[in-house]
Amino acid sequence: MTLDNLHTHDPSHIARCAVCREAAADCSDIDLSRVWTGVAGEVMATPIGGVERFAGWLLQSPGLARAVVATPSLVLSWLLASAAVLAVGVVVTAASGGGTPWVALLAPALAGAGVAYAYGPGVDPAFELSQSMAVPDRLVLLARVLAVFGANAILGLVASLVAAPMVGLTLGWLLPMTTVAALGLAAATLARSANVGVAAGMAGWGLIVLASAVDTRDFAAAVERGGLVPFYVIGTMICVGLALHATSGGRNRGLQWR
Repeated sequence: MTLDNLHTHDPSHIARCAVCREAAADCSDIDLSRVWTGVAGEVMATPIGGVERFAGWLLQSPGLARAVVATPSLVLSWLLASAAVLAVGVVVTAASGGGTPWVALLAPALAGAGVAYAYGPGVDPAFELSQSMAVPDRLVLLARVLAVFGANAILGLVASLVAAPMVGLTLGWLLPMTTVAALGLAAATLARSANVGVAAGMAGWGLIVLASAVDTRDFAAAVERGGLVPFYVIGTMICVGLALHATSGGRNRGLQWR
């Protein structure tokens, strides 16, 4: 017996009939093809802008360019919010007479959050669509991560040069920025949740800053102390390895979306 033969659209009948109530509760009648068409239509209906045209030319793939441009942490509102946070860091650093380099401390956290949202089941309108593209999943993720990290690095470099024009410091925080971004990506891919990735990146960077300042009370030690370089390099390599494992084809086939 199919749902068409039942009175699943008659509320008064459903109230009296246990069979119809059970059938109405069954979600097997959902037209997945229609749902998928709606997802694809919503994503692809957005007009092509100049940035997407440039990305399409650079990547030689209009579909991959659309997946990159649709990344939640690359939308204009997110970029403006990141720029505003770094601008506050510039103002605070200038007001403190060049003391604590707040831009260098804020940039890794922003990069970690942004890269975590490069992998966003549940928050990314193009995520499911990107999983069905002809190009490998990892290529989509790599393009997104590089775009997000590059955008955050450019914002951070500009803000850092304005707040503290010291080449050593400006380049010094790029390594911890890479580590925190890799941590956020690893957590997001392992947990299959962008929000978990953001939490892990923020918490990880907070612990690094606090651990570096426990003796000297100098929060800038996390980006100024050269002895942390091996830790950042090893940490980045481990997190990248975890992210690659989490996005492997075999692991994805063994899991279901929640």
